[in-house]
Amino acid sequence: MITISDSAMARIKDMLEEETPNMFLRVGVNPGGCSGFSYGMGLDDQESEEDVYLDIKGLKVVVDKESVRFLNGLEIDFKESGMSGGFTIHNPNAIATCGCGQSFRFKDEEGQPQACD
Repeated sequence: MITISDSAMARIKDMLEEETPNMFLRVGVNPGGCSGFSYGMGLDDQESEEDVYLDIKGLKVVVDKESVRFLNGLEIDFKESGMSGGFTIHNPNAIATCGCGQSFRFKDEEGQPQACD
């Protein structure tokens, strides 16, 4: 369902080492953003009955049940660029993305567009 590149996996594991035990990667989709939906990705230690659990290369990844349908085929990468770097997300299900790269739209879902910063 979700693919994480080697560079992204290394960065996520580095981040987890700096945190308290029992942390995991949470990935989700939220209504809003310029195109209707935006991604949520971060470290978490709170679990819910509404979560789906994945093991990706030994990394615990948690997705809420509402987001699962939007994330099939999702690819997470980490790119270094000059003096900065960051995670990139490619979603083959998105039909349009915002110029900021953080917001997207699906064919059958409009979401709730908001102004970009």
